[in-house]
Amino acid sequence: MSLFSGLEKYGIEKFDDIDVKEKRKTETRRVQKKPTPKPVQKINETDIIFDKTHICPICDSKFRSKTIKTGKVHLVSQDTDLRPRYQDIDSIKYDVIACPNCGYAALARFFKTIMPSQAKLVKENITKNFTGLSKIEGPYTYDYSLEIYQLALANVMVKRAKSSEKAYTCLKTAWLCRGKSESMDGSEPDYEKTIYELEEDEKSLMLKAYEGFKEAFTKENFPMCGMDELTVTYLVAELARRAGDYDESARYISRILTSRVASERIKDKARAIKELIDEDKK
Repeated sequence: MSLFSGLEKYGIEKFDDIDVKEKRKTETRRVQKKPTPKPVQKINETDIIFDKTHICPICDSKFRSKTIKTGKVHLVSQDTDLRPRYQDIDSIKYDVIACPNCGYAALARFFKTIMPSQAKLVKENITKNFTGLSKIEGPYTYDYSLEIYQLALANVMVKRAKSSEKAYTCLKTAWLCRGKSESMDGSEPDYEKTIYELEEDEKSLMLKAYEGFKEAFTKENFPMCGMDELTVTYLVAELARRAGDYDESARYISRILTSRVASERIKDKARAIKELIDEDKK
């Protein structure tokens, strides 16, 4: 299953790979998933989302997309790679804004910040072949969210975004694959095949995120994607561990543990990653 399968119906040419740094093949181990925590009280997803109006910075058209109401979701836990888990909703589904008119799509954090030269590249490589988005009523499905995330991935490559933006888009798409995988039950058609494909896509995206953040760490300034240097250091350490690059992971963990400004909270999280490395090596 291609990470960009399905974009053809929008008129977008098929993209074969996500280039965050340089094209290379790297083997990585299977990502271990955590079970979704059970909510205390069920909340209707429809009640905590709303339609927000946006103006596209590419084509100036006005459109609406769904987003989560501020203060209406409760954080339950966080995965070791910083993926948030909220009660009764996967917030990641709503973190891409996609213009239905020209095909420009990006994570909400980056949607408005695009250079004229980048806009030109999007118009030439995305908009000219774009045939429109599917219409969806009510909460986003995982399949719809994956489609607009794929569109966002195509856009970050086309507009030659910074390594950090490419990496963060890959990371969040990996989280979305994980969320869909966890939402499925064994009675669904082609369950095992779909789970395998989602896990393979997640592994590939996590590896791209690791490569991209490593690249950004040496070339870009902080804060990065809304994260300070210690948070990105921790994230790269965990992405390195998941990629099986234990020496690099240990190197980034050491930066945190020897830091004079790191809080005990992030040092404890780094120690937990160190313990996971020891377990992985057994």
